[in-house]
Amino acid sequence: MESTFRAAQVEQVTISPVPEGARRGRARGLFPIWFGVQIMPLTLVTGVLGTTVYDLPTGWAILAIVIGNLVGAVFVSLHSVQGPRLGVPQMVQSRGQFGLRGSLLVLAVVILMYVGFLASILVLAASALQVIAPKLGSVAALILSGAITLALVIFGYEMIHKVNRMLMPLFALAAVATLGCVMASGAPESATSTPSFTVQGFMGMLSVAAIWQLSYAPYVSDYSRYLPSRVSSAASFWATYLGAAGGAIPMMVIGALLGRVSDGSLSALYHLLPTGVGVLVMIVFFLGSIDACTINLYGPALCVATTIQTFKHDWLPGARARATIATIISVLSVYVAAAFASDFLVSYSNFIEILLYLLIPWSVINLVDYYLIRKADYHVASFFTPTGGIYKHYNSAAIVSYIVGFLVQLPFMSGAFYTGFVAHKMGGVDIAWIVGSLVTVLVYTVLGRRQERTAMVSGVSPAAEATAA
Repeated sequence: MESTFRAAQVEQVTISPVPEGARRGRARGLFPIWFGVQIMPLTLVTGVLGTTVYDLPTGWAILAIVIGNLVGAVFVSLHSVQGPRLGVPQMVQSRGQFGLRGSLLVLAVVILMYVGFLASILVLAASALQVIAPKLGSVAALILSGAITLALVIFGYEMIHKVNRMLMPLFALAAVATLGCVMASGAPESATSTPSFTVQGFMGMLSVAAIWQLSYAPYVSDYSRYLPSRVSSAASFWATYLGAAGGAIPMMVIGALLGRVSDGSLSALYHLLPTGVGVLVMIVFFLGSIDACTINLYGPALCVATTIQTFKHDWLPGARARATIATIISVLSVYVAAAFASDFLVSYSNFIEILLYLLIPWSVINLVDYYLIRKADYHVASFFTPTGGIYKHYNSAAIVSYIVGFLVQLPFMSGAFYTGFVAHKMGGVDIAWIVGSLVTVLVYTVLGRRQERTAMVSGVSPAAEATAA
């Protein structure tokens, strides 16, 4: 009863640190969050890309899906560990690497990511709703999906977590039923074309699967921060890893199989499923989409609040501010969703490619800083001071590393909008994010450690500053 009451209360904490006394739960509670959020049509559509856009044989598409998710989930799980330790949202924590105002560079990228994903998921939530209720118009379905999402986000973390736990068994059942039915349809053998393996297609699908996981990194600790600080880092890592990878892989595999026998749409999937089962699966997919939408609306609300607070230092936003910001973002996302719904697969594929190039340098900088340079030793109070505290307004080491990490990818990029000269010579194979990761690790490790040594010589460190405070 108490748990239900808490869930029905409007969350008051927004971007400020979660007090230790207000934290609760166990690391295993992260599993249903990151498993459940994968059981939605957008995950399935991401798998469809492997056998349609990249035109891979089913087996190779599945292998790329598995490898990409297993690699990408490592990044997101390492970010998740930071939440219980620091108690602040991921983007607030980025002030520790980029500085108070320097972090706005990353915030802009992440807000763009959120709106893109939210719009994409809203398109598919509306599609699932229209399969269930064919007489419902597309615009009405989008507005209804956006309104339900907004209502959940206004209540905040407790409501999102509660709904997620309740739907978890349905998500698992729908995934198993859908996979079984699609496999029983003889998907690979029913293909009308004879695709062949290409390195370009394989790396493309692997990269898409990896960025699918990495896209959760900018907000994964927004949820783990509600756990007590004593929670085991290993437990937080594995609960997030198994949930994120364990939910995404089967859904993308379903998509890859579906892409072999149809156009990959939800309508096509519905007609592959037995009568009755199809309706139930569409209902669960709609609920799963709403579940994912809440996370992709809650996150940008925090990011926008963080951006405003950067300039309005004495303002700590509460529930009303979060609700207002979320409403504006929701309306914008519904509009964007309506704009590119007609050419969804191509638009979504291009969006994913751009996102990968922009997110990789930030993720690497954040992880190197947390695990190798500062070793989780941050002065959280400095994140909220007008001057940026010991992290100042700008951190040149992180900003230079991010710019270098992005620019070094340009020759290796391969996409509809641009192909670098190295990628062109390699037959269109895209390894930009791999090169970007390695170079960013090297550059930031050198610059970050040099900066840390300078600070230590000056007698300033997070631990020393915190003690002095």
